Amino acid sequence: MLLTNYRGRFAPSPTGLLHTGSLATALASWLDAKAFNGVWLVRIEDVDTTRAQPDASEGILQQLALFGLLSDEPVIFQSNRYEIYADYLTKLIKEGLIYSCTCSRKKIQDHYEILGKNISTHEELVYPGFCRSQPIQFDAKQALRIKTPENAYVGEQLLNKEVGDFVIRRADGIFTYQIAVVIDDHLQGINHVVRGADLASNTPRQIWLQQILGFKTPQYMHIPLILDQHGNKLSKQNKAKPLWPKSNQEILSCLTLVAHHLGLDLPDTQPIHLSEWLHFAVCAWRDQKNTRDAQLIA
Repeated sequence: MLLTNYRGRFAPSPTGLLHTGSLATALASWLDAKAFNGVWLVRIEDVDTTRAQPDASEGILQQLALFGLLSDEPVIFQSNRYEIYADYLTKLIKEGLIYSCTCSRKKIQDHYEILGKNISTHEELVYPGFCRSQPIQFDAKQALRIKTPENAYVGEQLLNKEVGDFVIRRADGIFTYQIAVVIDDHLQGINHVVRGADLASNTPRQIWLQQILGFKTPQYMHIPLILDQHGNKLSKQNKAKPLWPKSNQEILSCLTLVAHHLGLDLPDTQPIHLSEWLHFAVCAWRDQKNTRDAQLIA
């Protein structure tokens, strides 16, 4: 059954160019949209301007074009949308859900170490609520957190115990991924999100933000990550090699590699034209999803 109102997106951060892992996510989200007669958008998530690399946004769009993955609507850039995010922040402030926070990560980490819990360098810390009663101050050196209510479950996750009051605007004035992605998905009418499994832990807090802002929640699909030889996620931080195929054969080889990772059953005789390959991949993705759906119904 074709979903004619399907709207999906691929939203890379321009902290570096596309590598094999990010191509897998781009291809999966594109295939899911096209397999069900949907619209596929590209959004550059450069809200954190301190991490964006020069020319990375343009490079990513050029790479996507090489693989035939073109946005069906004009590409938007989060760095141009701060006023929009600020309007929604004002709404949350008026509802009494926001407070200022001056706590450093070290202060929070020290708190947990006193309690006997060892914290790894990149581990996410549930905020203990030290500043919860602090009034709003728009000092640039103070972060803004959103209150998570007691006994609020999203799925099986108890927000205030497993996530805590999370930051939606940093002390340097930059809006966080959590709030920006929720607002942009809503304003772009995104109703299907296909992304990497590493972002699955973000989903409950995003669903909760959608609920309190009165937004519809998209359907989420999280695809398996491509790992390196050490079992680590391929990432820009781990210096994964950017994809710049120099020939049609290299383009198809890259796509076939990630298609196999996605579990697609492609024909033994590979097509030689990009458009033909993409057509076969769309059909394979649709067949795969229809088979899985039929199994769930049975």
